[in-house]
Amino acid sequence: MQNIETYLLIPFAVMLLSIAILPLIVPRFWGSNVNKLILVLLISVPTAMLLTRAGLGENLRHQMLYDYIPFIALLASLYVVTGGIRIHYETIPTPMVNTAIMFIGYGLASVVGTTGAAMLLIRPLLEINRKRKYKIHTLLFFIAIVANCGGVLTPLGDPPLFLLYLRGAEFSWFQTLFPQWALLGSMLMVIYLLLDTFYWRVKKERALFVDHPHRNEESIHIAVSGVVNVFLLSGILLSVAFLNPAKVPAMGEHDAAWYMRFLREIVLAVILLLSLLLTRPGVRRRNHFSWEPISEVAILFVGIFVTMTPALLYLNANAASLGIDQPWQFFLASGALSSFLDNAPTAVAFHTVAAGLPIAEGATLMAGIPVKMLMAISLGSVWFGAMTYIGNGPNFMVKAVAENDGVRMPSFFGYIFKISLIVLLPLYLLMAYIFF
Repeated sequence: MQNIETYLLIPFAVMLLSIAILPLIVPRFWGSNVNKLILVLLISVPTAMLLTRAGLGENLRHQMLYDYIPFIALLASLYVVTGGIRIHYETIPTPMVNTAIMFIGYGLASVVGTTGAAMLLIRPLLEINRKRKYKIHTLLFFIAIVANCGGVLTPLGDPPLFLLYLRGAEFSWFQTLFPQWALLGSMLMVIYLLLDTFYWRVKKERALFVDHPHRNEESIHIAVSGVVNVFLLSGILLSVAFLNPAKVPAMGEHDAAWYMRFLREIVLAVILLLSLLLTRPGVRRRNHFSWEPISEVAILFVGIFVTMTPALLYLNANAASLGIDQPWQFFLASGALSSFLDNAPTAVAFHTVAAGLPIAEGATLMAGIPVKMLMAISLGSVWFGAMTYIGNGPNFMVKAVAENDGVRMPSFFGYIFKISLIVLLPLYLLMAYIFF
C-alpha cells in the first residue's frame, strides 16, 4: 500500500475552501467560468505534478480517465437531453402543486438518475414559482429530495450506486432499499409541505395569484415539447445499464482498444449530439437553456477529482486504523465524506474499506461485502451528498440553473445552515437509529 504524505492533502483543502469562500468575498470574480477555470488550473496542474513526482501519476490518470470522464459524460448527456424536453405547466404554485413535483421527481430520480430528474423538473418548477417571493426553501428541498435522496432504488439513480453496481452489486438488489427510500422521502415531503404552506398562507403569498388565469387551485394544464429527447433519454438509461464490463466483457479487458474502454461514453456523446441536432431551437430557448451550468460543473469537478486523488488514497491506506467496522459507522462515515468529497469515489473508497475487513462465517455478501455494509455505504453516500453543494454533481447544476434564471441562491455555508444542519442531518441520524 502506498504511503501518502499528508502535504498532498493540502490542495484538496484549498480547493474546497475556494469553492466555499470565494463566492462570498469576490462574487464578481467567481461569477465567471473563465476565472473558475484559471483558478482550477492554478490548483490542479501543480497538484498533478506533485502527484507524479510522488509516484502517484498512474492513480491520477486512472481517476481522471475512468472516474471523471464517465462522470461528466453522463452528467452532460443528461443535461443536454433533458434541456431539450420542455414541460410547461399552467397552474398556481400552491404547496400541493410544488409537493407533487417533488413527489414525481423523487420517483423519477431512481429511473432517470438524480441528474436527469433534477434537470427535467427544475425549469418548470422555476417557471411556475417565478412570481413567488419565498422560493429559496423550495429549491433547497428540491436539491435534497430530487437531486439526491430519491436516487437509491437502481444503480442508474446516482453515480456511487453505479460504481457499486460495476463492483458486483446486482441491479435488482437496490430495490431492497425501498423501505428506507419511502420513509425518508415521506418525512422530507411532509416537512416541505408544512413549510411551504406556512409561506403560502401565513406569509399571504396566495394573494399574489388572485388575478391568475387559472384561479382554481386545482386547475393544472401541462404541455410537453421536445418529445424526441424522451427516446434519447431512454438511450442514455440503456447505455448505462448495458454498456459496462459486466455486460460487455471486452470493455474491461486489459488490452482493450480505447474505443471499447470508452464505448459507453462514445454512445453518450452521440446521443448528446443527436439531441442538439434533432431538437427545435425554440424548445431550448423557452427552457432558458445555457451551457453555463454544465460548464461550471465540468470545470470545478476537474479540480475536485484531481485534488481528491491523494485524499482517497490516504483513506484506503489508513482503512485499518479508522476503527470502522459496524454498518452504522459506515453509514455516517461514508456520509460525512460524501458531504465534501464527491460521493461517487467516496462510495468506492468505503467499499474498499469494507472489503478489507474480516467476514463473519455465514454472512450474506453482495459485491464482496456484507449486505448490511453495502446498504450503509449506498444510503450514506447518496443521501449525504445533499449536505453541501459539492456533495453531488446535480446540486451545483440546480444552483447554477436557478442563478441563471435570476434566483439568488444561498452561499456554500448558507446552504448548510438553511437545510443541512436543521433538516437533513437530524433525519439521517434518525434513519441510522432505525435501520442500523
